[in-house]
Amino acid sequence: MNAVAVRCRHAFGLVLLPLAACAPVQTPMSKAPPTGAVATLQTAELLPAAPRAGSPRYEADRQVFLATRKLEGTSRWTLAQQDVDYATPRLMADFSCAMGAPLDATTLPKLAALVDATSNAADASTGPAKQANQRQRPFLIDPGVTCQSTDRLKTSFDYPSGHATRGWAVGLVLAELAPDRASDLLLRSRAFADSRVVCGVHNLSAVEAGAMNGAAVVAVLHASPSFQGSLADAKRELEAYRAANPVTADVKCAAEKALIEPAPY
Repeated sequence: MNAVAVRCRHAFGLVLLPLAACAPVQTPMSKAPPTGAVATLQTAELLPAAPRAGSPRYEADRQVFLATRKLEGTSRWTLAQQDVDYATPRLMADFSCAMGAPLDATTLPKLAALVDATSNAADASTGPAKQANQRQRPFLIDPGVTCQSTDRLKTSFDYPSGHATRGWAVGLVLAELAPDRASDLLLRSRAFADSRVVCGVHNLSAVEAGAMNGAAVVAVLHASPSFQGSLADAKRELEAYRAANPVTADVKCAAEKALIEPAPY
């Protein structure tokens, strides 16, 4: 059975119900995103075409989906459920262990604004490629449990993964702000994308395309003076915050890293 759908209400702020059941939500923008340059990014041309039925890549996607259904109920499944919610406060919190310090959107408003802008640019880039490929999601091809309700997902396309695009774009920006933590931050980006495969709502090829797409989005964003200004503001804010909150050993974070280092497929 699929996870039971529970509504997430959104008014002037977020009211988050259990993360496993919530559909992805997004925090209101604190300022306009620097997406002008990203609008010129031709993702449908940049990304390779989604695998066609009968091709080796298509069959590999099917095998990965079927093999990863055994992860239901494991710790990796629980993390995939947590990663369903990609609102900025939750996404920042997801990268806390990788950063070596708690990332709170209220405490770090400039960083939150940068994550908002990057996320919105990432989201804007996926639509054209999804429409061009119109790839079905894996649970529509083969029967199998998913970690979230498919009521809304079954009417949207698989390729490329918006979650993977967002996770990689945000991770790359965070790695630029804190290069000493780059390996851990980008590992968390990979895990965030892998969670969509574990969840059973994206094919492996879709999250691989999302990684490429996220990198392209960040490359184009760097041409924006507005983005460069936001990046500089967030870097100063984060550096001051990290200086006041030095990294300490954390058993929970060590367990998270051990969980996400191995590929789940």
